[in-house]
Amino acid sequence: MSIALLCGIIMIISIIILLLIGTPISISLGCGATLAMLAVLPGDKATLMSAQKIFTGTNSFTLLAIPFFILAGIIMNNGGIARRLVNLAKVIVGRLPGALALTNVVANMLFGSISGSGSASCAAIGGIISPMQDEEGYDKAYSAAVNIASAPSGILIPPSNTLIIYSTVAGGVSITSLFLAGYIPGILWGLGIMLVAWFVAKKLGYKGEPAVPFKKAIKIFWEAIPSLLLIVIVIGGILFGVFTPTEASAIAVCYALLLSFIYKTIKIKDLPNIFFEAAKLTSIILFLIALSSIMSWILAFVKIPSLLASALLSISHNPIIVLIIMNILLLVLGTFMDPTPAILIFTPILLPIAKSFGMNPVHFGIMMTFNLCIGCITPPVGAILFTGCKVSNISIEKVVKALIPFFIITIIILLMVTFIPQLSLLIPKLAGLM
Repeated sequence: MSIALLCGIIMIISIIILLLIGTPISISLGCGATLAMLAVLPGDKATLMSAQKIFTGTNSFTLLAIPFFILAGIIMNNGGIARRLVNLAKVIVGRLPGALALTNVVANMLFGSISGSGSASCAAIGGIISPMQDEEGYDKAYSAAVNIASAPSGILIPPSNTLIIYSTVAGGVSITSLFLAGYIPGILWGLGIMLVAWFVAKKLGYKGEPAVPFKKAIKIFWEAIPSLLLIVIVIGGILFGVFTPTEASAIAVCYALLLSFIYKTIKIKDLPNIFFEAAKLTSIILFLIALSSIMSWILAFVKIPSLLASALLSISHNPIIVLIIMNILLLVLGTFMDPTPAILIFTPILLPIAKSFGMNPVHFGIMMTFNLCIGCITPPVGAILFTGCKVSNISIEKVVKALIPFFIITIIILLMVTFIPQLSLLIPKLAGLM
């Protein structure tokens, strides 16, 4: 038995056993990787290497963006920004059939692009719109499905913590390029969900809302401008070289905090709880990144990615077939894993395969993230699925049936993103980053 195969078996079996007995995924990954390391290194060297990789895995200036963007998202979630974006979305799509459902989609795209979190968007926007839809007599399963299906667009539309993590694991792929590459796929996701929501709304006989008077529409738009300016400041500043993505994340916190104080929706006494919540989420993500660094190192050391690449290419040398296999693998994995651990585990394995037949790492990152976004709304582990069901107070079984048309459209858009690289690479190229 080869060393690579032995390490792989030890790692997989130990991780599965630890997960089955209820061990947190971060500790399972770290312990499994360390046990595999003991198969190729003496105990003292394995221990030293594990400690070193835990440190170097998080010793990155880029990763500082994660706690800041998390904090900015929590501030915005508590700062009254969601309500203003919902009002703006109603002005944009309010007269179409199923107006409240379409408003939900647009608001999720706007709020998600500001907060960078699909779950936060699902909770914040769904919490506002769900009661309104109940009053209008909307089917509960349909309303929840629209909210759940549209929330992941915020993971693709920048700023995105998931893309920051991919950038780090992929060996320093430009975050700016990844951010810009996420726009078209993220917008396509939202438009696809709107198309299905509109079609179902017409079928169910839902009407549009009365037209908003012009003066009121101008007022709503004016009130939403400060919130929307955050996107312009963050992405514009990064694009024009005014500041780095990490510096942009800190600016996002300052701006969101200032806005919340102006709106008088957050008080000084609320800050300790907000900071504590941000610290808790940050520690979970960074601890996961730290321990997964051990696994990334042992995978590279025993050349498991190269062996898997050879095995996959032995099935077919046709890039189309290889990409279809990758997509199927990622879709299946996404139903059992959150995006962060999935990216940390499988980027070092799959990215070398993608690069071996000329796929751009930015394009691959968007494709991988898109797959895992679908996983976020798919049972049994989909975090956004559970959040949306809780917000709407409905069982998962009822929502999954209503989600089927949305799964179909997202799979179609995934195939477009996979096989039309320009959907991801056009904006970075226009910006002169490629």
